[in-house]
Amino acid sequence: MLTSPGDSHTISSMQLSNASDFRARDSLLVGDCRELLKTLPESSIAACITDPPYNYEFIGHKWDHAEIQRRLDRIRSSNTLVKNIPYGSGLAGGVRNARWYAKNRKNILDYQEWCYSWGAEVFRVCKPGAIVAVFNSSRTMAHVQVALERAGFYARDCIVYRRSSGIPKGLNVAAKLEKLGDPNAEIWEGWHSCLRSEWEAIVVVQKPLENNYIETLQKYDVGLFHAANEDGSFQSNILEGLPRETAENYNIHCTVKPLTLMIKLVEMMVPRSPGNVVLDPFAGSGTTLVAAKQLGLAYLGIEINCEYAAIARQRLGLEQMGTTGRQETLLHAAGAIH
Repeated sequence: MLTSPGDSHTISSMQLSNASDFRARDSLLVGDCRELLKTLPESSIAACITDPPYNYEFIGHKWDHAEIQRRLDRIRSSNTLVKNIPYGSGLAGGVRNARWYAKNRKNILDYQEWCYSWGAEVFRVCKPGAIVAVFNSSRTMAHVQVALERAGFYARDCIVYRRSSGIPKGLNVAAKLEKLGDPNAEIWEGWHSCLRSEWEAIVVVQKPLENNYIETLQKYDVGLFHAANEDGSFQSNILEGLPRETAENYNIHCTVKPLTLMIKLVEMMVPRSPGNVVLDPFAGSGTTLVAAKQLGLAYLGIEINCEYAAIARQRLGLEQMGTTGRQETLLHAAGAIH
C-alpha cells in the first residue's frame, strides 16, 4: 500500500484501480515511477509531459540530491563554461579507443532499456489517443523514441525547444594544439569538437487511436493538438522566444524548465475536459504540475527524489497531507508498495 509520511492515512493500490474513482488526481507520489505507475488504472491519463534524466546524467549513479550536489561542486571547480549541469556518466572524456566506444554503446542501450521500462507502464495508463511528450538531448532522443515505440506508442513529431542562449563547449582544437606546442596550431583556429547546443528535443508520441481522431475525441476527449495561436498563426514544431521566469529561491533543482514552456505544452496537448489528467512521472520540482493546475486541469506527478518532491509540494500549495476534495496529497511510497 501507499503510505503518507507522518500520517496514519493510507491508500491501497486497490483504491487506485478504478478509473471512475481515480483517487490519485491532483497528487504527488514519491517513489520509483516504474513501480508506482503499476498502481494506477488503465486508460486514465489524458497526456504525459515529462523531463526524465538524460543518459549522460543518469546511468549507474544514485540520483539523489546529495549525488547531484557532489557533481555540481565538481563541475563548478573545473574550467568548463557549463556550471549548472552535473557531470555525467564519465564518457565525455577519455581515450577514444575500442573500449571507450563499447562502453558508450552499452551505456546508451542500458538507457534505452530503462526508458522502455517506464514507457510500457505509461502506455498502459494512457487513454487511447493520449499524447506523450518527453524532453531529451539531441544525442539521445532517438533512443527515447525507439523505446517508446517498442512500448506501443507511435511517433508523431519532434518539437524543438530553442533556448534563449547556448554555451559553446567541447574541445577548442587550436588552443589545445598551442598548449601542446604545435607550431601550426593557428591554422585550426575556429575548429571545435562539437557545435554550440541551444535547443532541446521534445519527443512526441501517441497511443494508437480508437479507429480515428473523431471517435477517439468523442469517447476519450484526447488525441488532437491545439494548433491555433493567439495571433491567428498555426503552431509549428519549434518553440522559441518563451520568457524564463526567475525560479523561487527555495527551488534547488538544477534543470528547471520555464513555466511558460510547460504551460504552452499543456495547452497544445491536453483539452480542458473535466476528466483529463496530466501525468509527469519525473516531476522534479513540479513545473508540469503547476502548469496543469494553473490551466484548471487535474494532475498526477511522481518524483523519486524527496527533496525535489518537497519543493513541488510547496509550489503547488500542498500544505497538508491527506486533504479532502480534489486530493492534493503527498504520498510517500518509496519502499512502501506491497
